[in-house]
This record gives sequence, structure tokens and C-alpha cells, in this order.
Amino acid sequence: MRRGIVATALVAGLALTATACGGDGGSGGDKRSGGELSGTVTFWDTSNDAEKGAYRELAEGFEKEHPKVHVAYVNVPFGDANAKFKNAAGGNSGAPDVMRTEVAWVADFAHLGYLAPLDGTPALDDTGDYLPQAYGSTGYQGKHYAAPQVIDTLGLFYNKRLLKKAGVKVPTTFEELKKAAPTIKKKTGATALYLRGDDPYWFLPYLYGEGGDMVDAKTKKIEVDDAAGARAFGVIKDLVDSGAAVTDATDGQENQLTALKEGKVAMAIDGPWDIEGARAGKEFSGANKENLGVAPVPGGSARQASPQGGWDLSVYAGSKNLQAAYAFVKYMSSAKVQQQTTEKLSLLPTRTSAYRAPSVRDDEMVRFFKPAVAKAVQRPWIAEGNSLFEPIKVEMNKVLTGAASPKDAAKATGDAYRKLLKDYK
Repeated sequence: MRRGIVATALVAGLALTATACGGDGGSGGDKRSGGELSGTVTFWDTSNDAEKGAYRELAEGFEKEHPKVHVAYVNVPFGDANAKFKNAAGGNSGAPDVMRTEVAWVADFAHLGYLAPLDGTPALDDTGDYLPQAYGSTGYQGKHYAAPQVIDTLGLFYNKRLLKKAGVKVPTTFEELKKAAPTIKKKTGATALYLRGDDPYWFLPYLYGEGGDMVDAKTKKIEVDDAAGARAFGVIKDLVDSGAAVTDATDGQENQLTALKEGKVAMAIDGPWDIEGARAGKEFSGANKENLGVAPVPGGSARQASPQGGWDLSVYAGSKNLQAAYAFVKYMSSAKVQQQTTEKLSLLPTRTSAYRAPSVRDDEMVRFFKPAVAKAVQRPWIAEGNSLFEPIKVEMNKVLTGAASPKDAAKATGDAYRKLLKDYK
């Protein structure tokens, strides 16, 4: 991924990609020529800089199996992708045939009528082979609007060399991390943790760790503004104020990764999408490759827990080349391509059969992240799910800058949720 959560509001005037997209369909449309698929399939890939080369190569491999189909690969920055797709789909101009869709976007896009249901199509075959929690992210109101591509969660990336030099064990709670921070700083010069204060997705382990959640979708109850929510805001404030963590409100994605791979911080909470990026830095490249460690995210006062994340493949409802789009999704979500994705990027497959391959089963990061994914907390797969992050982002900034107390931030987040979710209490 990413990774990062973006606001769901439409961005007026955002430039659309000038390629042969779903509205134009290519020369073959969804017709078959001589029994073969033909035309153009435009694919919007939202992977990061370290991943996009591999995804482009995998996507273009579809052309070898279907020589009359051209895959128009477009890398769309994650931060722009949600609004850009909504602008294109809502304006019926420029939307891709297939999009790599963050799991929280599926219900939102489906609710707006922008996605084609995939039940009974070639795109969603052998559904029993999918990990149940991955398949769950594709559903909305009884239908499935995506095929699971990769699954993930957050973990604690740590610098083995720095922790060894400091004589500190990998912390299992944020309180342990805070207590170890002065020793780490004194003996290594590094700050203990980079805290992503700019991205609300990274708030969830703190919220879950205190025993809280955003909402309960089954009972339609807002939970973020209870005592656990206030404690979670308090934890991030305390880590920064104590000097145990460094943060900023700008580009946390790149700043965190840079600080980690250059040895400026000893630990960072991150996901498998940044493994290759971390290994590009001096602390974890070449002979230092084994210096990168991964452990469960530290817990709070109640438990250790991280959110379920991942990416699905969705088909635009207005695609003029649906049959080729379905086939492309089937190809990209196949066990074979998922295995190749793991081999290239150490990302986790969503198909159980892919884990039988030694190259997947024995991958160091897969060995850690697969059990972690099995214990990850599922987010609410509701149409408003992605919109729940923006209020958290606003209040995180207020708490970290001293503009709001943790208790007031939790209350303000809950009040914002009640405006978004009219039928929730």
C-alpha cells in the first residue's frame, strides 16, 4: 500500500488521466473476436513507488495470455485515487475498467453505484479459496463488488542493531516503549518511535489497544467517544510529549520510512507494503538485510490489536469492456499471480492455496504477518467506513499540537460521526 487514509469528498477540478479508460473501452469493447478477448483494459494501480514496477510487470503479463487485449497501466498516487475515481465515475468520463481499491473504499463505491457486482462472473471464481476475512471486505448489501488481491495489517518494524546496542527488548506495550525510550536515546542517539500523527489509520492500534473501536456496525452504536477513545488520544500525546516518539503533520509516510531506514528512529509502526522500501535504506540493505525486525504492534492498557487492511480489485460499472475486465481481475487475483506478488514484494496473498508454495510459505515477512492478519480487527464494511477517518485526523492534529484535550478530541470525533451516521446512537 500506501498507504494512508484520504478524505472522501470529491475534489473539483482534479485532472483526470488522459488514457483509454473505461468510458472508451478500446477497439474490442466487451465483444469477442474469433472467441478471443480484445480491446483495451485500463488499470489504475494505487501501489507505492517501491511496488509499482512489479505491479506493472504483473499486469502486462495478462497480455501474453490474451494477445488481443492491451492493458493500459496507470499508476495513480494513493492520496489522489479515491477522489479521482469518484470524479471520473460520477462524471461518466475517464474511469478505469479495473481499479486497485483499498478495502474501505469498496462499500463506498458500491453504494454510489460505481462498481459492477462480480457474483457469477469470471472475476470472482473459487471464492472458497479466499481467506474469509479478505473475502468479507468485498461485500456490500448481499453482493460482492471486488476480488481480494492482498491482505495486511500493521506491525512494529524495529532496528535490531539499535535495540541490541541499547540493551532493550522489543516492547509489547506502549508503556514499555516509553520507559525504554530514554535508554535508546542515550545509548544510540535515536528516538524510540516514529508516530504517524498525520494518518488516522495509524490511530487504530492505540484505539484498539485501549479496548475501543470506531463504531459497532451491528448495533449501530458510536464507540470512539467513550473512555477508551479518550485514553487512546492520551497515549499518542504522552508518547510525543515525553520524547519517546517523534511526529509531524506533513508527509508521515515518507518521513517515517526515511527516519527508520537511516537509523534516526529505532521503531516504526508500518505494514508489509513498506518492507521493500525499508530494505532500500542503509540500515536494512545489503549485508544489513537481517537487521530489520517485525513484531506485533505494542498494546495499550487493554490488549494488542491492529486493523485489517488490504487491497481488492474492482470493476467499473460503466466499463465498455466488461468481459476483458472480468478476465483481468481473475488473472490478477489468481493464486499464481499472488505467489509472484509475494516473491517480488513480500505481500500477503488472499488465496489459501497460494500459501502452499514454498516461496510464499517460507517468506520471512509472510511468516510474521499471516498470523497477525488472522488476529487483526475487521473494520466496519459500511458505505461511510472511509469517511470515519477524517474526523480522527482532525482531532489527532489538535491533540498533538495542544489545541484540544484527549477527552475533548474523543467527544468531537463522536459528534462528527453522528453527523455522518444518522441512524447511529
